[in-house]
Amino acid sequence: MNAKIAVLPGDGIGPEVIEQALKVMNAIADRFNHEFTYCFGDVGGIAIDKTGNPLPQETLDSCLNSDAVLFGAIGDPKYDNDPKAKVRPEQGLLGMRKALGLFCNIRPVTIFKNLKHLSPIKETYLDGVDMVIYRELIGGIYFGPKGRSEDNTSAHDTCVYSIDEIERIAHLAFQQAMKRRKHLTLVDKANVLETSRLWREHIQRIATEYPEVETNYMFVDNAAMQLIVYPAQFDVVLTGNMFGDIISDESSVLVGSLGLLPSASIGEKTSVFEPIHGSYPQGAGKDIANPIATVLSASLLLDHLGLTEESNVVKNAVSRFLEAGIGTPDLKGATEVSCSKAGDLLEALVMDDDLVLSSEKFATGSSTII
Repeated sequence: MNAKIAVLPGDGIGPEVIEQALKVMNAIADRFNHEFTYCFGDVGGIAIDKTGNPLPQETLDSCLNSDAVLFGAIGDPKYDNDPKAKVRPEQGLLGMRKALGLFCNIRPVTIFKNLKHLSPIKETYLDGVDMVIYRELIGGIYFGPKGRSEDNTSAHDTCVYSIDEIERIAHLAFQQAMKRRKHLTLVDKANVLETSRLWREHIQRIATEYPEVETNYMFVDNAAMQLIVYPAQFDVVLTGNMFGDIISDESSVLVGSLGLLPSASIGEKTSVFEPIHGSYPQGAGKDIANPIATVLSASLLLDHLGLTEESNVVKNAVSRFLEAGIGTPDLKGATEVSCSKAGDLLEALVMDDDLVLSSEKFATGSSTII
């Protein structure tokens, strides 16, 4: 396969984790005789510094002309700490979502058995946790009309949803449920919000098209609690933009590290694959970032391109890496490695299915291969 991929490293640790993901992508290309052509672009704080625009037209054009986008992170403290800043890095991300029509954010949440101790949740609560969250991404309160009164004493953010916006993501979520455990939960606030009532009304209608799927409905406050006390009950979670933003970040606590969770944003024009973590500016340039989430995002990208075997090879490499007790500082593994070293090891695992890493040999400075 020949595929053109736009690569947007972004801010903070973005360039470091993207570098490791590209090692894995290149290993896949070598092993399976694919050709990936990369087109690099700036977005976020680094783009503001260079052009004054968090999403330069050149970057957007690169995305529009690509088969997929691999994205790092956005965010810079010098903008976060200035409430009066007119231009912010996050505007680049929101602008990209809108321009590319990225209407569906997908976040798989899987527990790695030997990393349960990293979670603040009791390990017994984590048994059987394997869910995927479908979050509507370009509607709702984040994109509705907003503003302030003339005297600056009040402000408003308006939540707006259309039936079309609800239907297109709902069908994707139900189709995914059919491939999994045939269970879908709509998370809303239908006891209070009219937009949630619209969601529930049409999900109830669409559910009749998928009679094999058990469809449940849960208010967001209860869902936030259930994610902690009984997370294994969830299979496919479907929700709107703001609730999805909150719920999906909460779900990362189950896994124990933001550095382990990938995401995909499916769009009308192209799709974007990125780790769920932020730019972690405190760790930028120190070679301590965890690249696993970005590597798993690359796995989702491969699957999106129809390269299912290749995607599974990457996921298998990540599992073997973690099972060996090797990890970046946030994982508190038996053997600690740098971000770049983790990328090297993952690249080697992708190239060789029989390669086994030894944490003990790694610790003594001898060969890591058994």
